[in-house]
Amino acid sequence: MDISITNIDNQSNKSLRPLSIHGMLWLQTHFENDQWEALSDNNVIISETDSELLIEDASLAGVKIESMSEVSILDVLPKTN
Repeated sequence: MDISITNIDNQSNKSLRPLSIHGMLWLQTHFENDQWEALSDNNVIISETDSELLIEDASLAGVKIESMSEVSILDVLPKTN
């Protein structure tokens, strides 16, 4: 896999993470230079609509996408108060 897209909440926000150098290089061609650090630190959140467009574009370019959309991170993380 080159890029991972994971639900982070119940409002369709997605975490975007490069998993390989190929994924990172492809993302760098689609994001501004000042966003590269956030990409490399796994600090990018995108909407469901943007993730669908990104998946389509990346797939056409041969980039392998891991998309976990059935369950959000909030559903699997332990709840603390």
